[in-house]
Amino acid sequence: MSEKQLVDKVVHIGRVTKVVKGGRIFRFTATVIVGDYNGKVGIGHAKAREVPDAIRKALEAAKKNIVEVPVVKGTIPHEVIGKFGASEIIMKPAAPGTGIIAGGVTRALFELAGVQNILAKSIRSRNPLNMLYAVMDGFKKMRTLEEIAQLRGKSIKEIIG
Repeated sequence: MSEKQLVDKVVHIGRVTKVVKGGRIFRFTATVIVGDYNGKVGIGHAKAREVPDAIRKALEAAKKNIVEVPVVKGTIPHEVIGKFGASEIIMKPAAPGTGIIAGGVTRALFELAGVQNILAKSIRSRNPLNMLYAVMDGFKKMRTLEEIAQLRGKSIKEIIG
């Protein structure tokens, strides 16, 4: 995949402080997501002494861990629960015209993945980074009807009934 198609979005910037004998040392963390609006999305997280450096490092990290998201008719193929750390998110497919019903940083991730209609509810921790990783966990758990049929060695009609 060419990097020209990828769109990046900075979703969170945090300040980290280390107290030492001579005073405080400030560093910045950046969380960046990249996607092509067509089923490919990645997350990057990095830390540096300056904000632009942290964003650049996070962008490079995001491009390295891009995953494929199964998007069927503008939504996800089935309901799934993504978990990471103390964060948990329930994602349900939605009818056309519903839009992205999700809170916080997850909305941007769904947009860049190319999902137009989805219902998502975050439960437990709402830590921005852990929420993004929980969504990615849910994306990795998803299977399309074609994949399941191939794994079982059956046709799609046999599975549907």
